[in-house]
Amino acid sequence: MADKQLKRVLSRFDAAVLGFGAMIGWGWVILAGTWVANAGVGGAALAFVIGSTAILVIGMTYAELASAMPFAGGEHAYTERAFGPTISFVCTWSIIFGYVAVVAFEAIALPVAVVYLAPSFKAVPLWEVAGYQVHLSEAALGGVAAIAITALNILGVRIAARVQAAVILLLLAAGALLLTGGLFHPGDIPTDVPVWKGFGGVFAVIIMVPFLFVGFDVIPQSAEEVSGPSRDIGRALIISLVMAIAFYMLIVFSVGLAPLDPENVDIATADAAGAWWKSEKVAGFVILAGIGGIVTSWNSFLIGGSRALFAMARSGQLPGFLSAVHPKFGTPWVAIALIGGISALAPLLGRNALVWIVNAGGFGIALAYLFVAAAFLKLRRREPEMERPYRAPGGSVTGVAALILGAGLIMLYLPFSPAALSWPQEWGLLGAWGALGLALWLARPTR
Repeated sequence: MADKQLKRVLSRFDAAVLGFGAMIGWGWVILAGTWVANAGVGGAALAFVIGSTAILVIGMTYAELASAMPFAGGEHAYTERAFGPTISFVCTWSIIFGYVAVVAFEAIALPVAVVYLAPSFKAVPLWEVAGYQVHLSEAALGGVAAIAITALNILGVRIAARVQAAVILLLLAAGALLLTGGLFHPGDIPTDVPVWKGFGGVFAVIIMVPFLFVGFDVIPQSAEEVSGPSRDIGRALIISLVMAIAFYMLIVFSVGLAPLDPENVDIATADAAGAWWKSEKVAGFVILAGIGGIVTSWNSFLIGGSRALFAMARSGQLPGFLSAVHPKFGTPWVAIALIGGISALAPLLGRNALVWIVNAGGFGIALAYLFVAAAFLKLRRREPEMERPYRAPGGSVTGVAALILGAGLIMLYLPFSPAALSWPQEWGLLGAWGALGLALWLARPTR
């Protein structure tokens, strides 16, 4: 096992910025207009209050388990200890789908951001996907960026974390511009702000919340690489979640109250900043920060997804080559390269695939959250003597709440829900991933 261990090189600060950066990607730039258009500013705020409360409660169970079992793979370790390998495989395969979905999302989003800043960047049309014309220039940019971020992660998780911290400063500056824009220009708030558009709109926003907040669980995925007391892992997770909730609520109100055309939802966050400050340069800066968010989220989920694959392979649930650790850099380089390769191909799908990826990936994430809440409760009951350096406030009551909330999130995606996944795109993505997982499970190494 000596060659299957990862290096402990991350501080609590590194872990927190990995989690926060994972949750604040490109979605806040490209989806904020959709939130307000679907639900109104009040409805969108309500959706985030409900969704983020659910995620925070679930996050508390993660924080306790991550400090008690600081091993690579997070969910994989918790559910295997509680339920055995079969449930562990289903849970971890589900969260990996969510991670791969985010990585693919960011690879597609990067060219979208660049085209906003330089519309002439589109060149050499290839084909259409769901009505969107994919261009070679967009696909090439996304592919090259994927290769660069993959290489950065192979070189070492600490280097990746340091890059993450630097880029987060850009995100915070953009958030400050949006906040002060509204505070300094309250007279610009329109009198006809769409406040409420019904519960159907609220549900349509809530189903995006798991996808937007997925990222705090990157901290448990990389727990084996965090140095210092195990309690720090749980604290870093909660800190990153609270910061992300505050950031998203700021975006909802800053965009929802901005003097914008309610039908123009494409890049509403940048448009809102430009409208508040009456400056195209400010709008451009927000896009630049959004590109920084693409990098932080992409980086974090490449870390999280690769550690989950590594953990599954190390335990014999996936082919052994995925557990290879680079002899010099101490990173699971094969698992990193695999997810990086998927992200390099994702831009070939074009922009209209973004919503499919958000919703289908969110289902996988919510399913994993449900399993972790169940593992939390079972281990609390079966192993009360387990050392828990960080204990979730509320104990088993928090676990029951997380289980109920996780089940509620799952129900939002099902056919009877107003915000159900679409057929064939979103259910097709889930079905294909499930079929691949089943094939790998049946072909798993035998001992």
